Amino acid sequence: MIDRYHLRYFLSVVDTGNFSRGAAACNVSQPTLSVGIARMEAALGRPLFNRTNRRVELTEAGVRLLAHARMIEGEFAAAEREVAGTVDVRTIRLGVLSTTPRRWIEHVLRERRAFPTGDRIEIVEGSERDLRGRLARGRVDAALTIVRDDDDADTLRPILTEGYALALGAAHPLATRGSVRVEELLNDPMIVRRHCELLSETSRFFTARGIRPFFPARTTSDDKALSYVRAGMGVTVMPDGFREPGVARVALEGFDFTRTLGLIHAAHVDPHAASYRQIADALIAAAAADDTGRDLAPRHDRR
Repeated sequence: MIDRYHLRYFLSVVDTGNFSRGAAACNVSQPTLSVGIARMEAALGRPLFNRTNRRVELTEAGVRLLAHARMIEGEFAAAEREVAGTVDVRTIRLGVLSTTPRRWIEHVLRERRAFPTGDRIEIVEGSERDLRGRLARGRVDAALTIVRDDDDADTLRPILTEGYALALGAAHPLATRGSVRVEELLNDPMIVRRHCELLSETSRFFTARGIRPFFPARTTSDDKALSYVRAGMGVTVMPDGFREPGVARVALEGFDFTRTLGLIHAAHVDPHAASYRQIADALIAAAAADDTGRDLAPRHDRR
């Protein structure tokens, strides 16, 4: 028989990544937690974790159990709150691709005050690979990330498709142009966005055309990359959604890459739940506002 504490032990290991941290989160010793997991595996007749010296990963059976375990534990917690007469406030763990314009997330966080359930948001930043791993393990509830052709349409809410362009300081001689040929950047220093999903493709694009620029800065922060560009330190290539005062966005001829961003939901989540629909709506509104240049105000502040 599987008891509730078995499920809590199981979820704690999933959420913390190993048995020792999972035990600490449950306020039990590691041997106690390990015995509980072993009893659960015996009851199910399947191993739930692949254990190595370095990390713990879910087996196929563990992945199948995860969504059910979260729903069951959520129902237990809701029942306790109902009996106690307390308000049911959930925490939505929202994964955010590290190359997402901060303006979009600011808008979602402002809009959260109008969420019908009063749910809280916990932001978890990461690369596409990291976020997909967290989605698979149920360690985030939904993630704003790059959409791929094999994604399940039932768990996906598309947000936008956008291209990439040069980011130039407003005082740059090419800043007022509609487009620029790569050869015109022969003497321009290049700011390297080390976290860019197209880093390899961008490098090959320039080197294949004989452009090997000086790199005055390498950063994993888009805010810093924009500040370096604004200060005239160099130019860079960024998704179209990054629009900041003092930075001009100019098309780079022949650089035709695009990306589609979407809100992908974990298996244990109902994508049609009100809070998730509102998060997606807020992201779509923010992206559309960047496209048109209009300002965004929180819903309750609009007149």
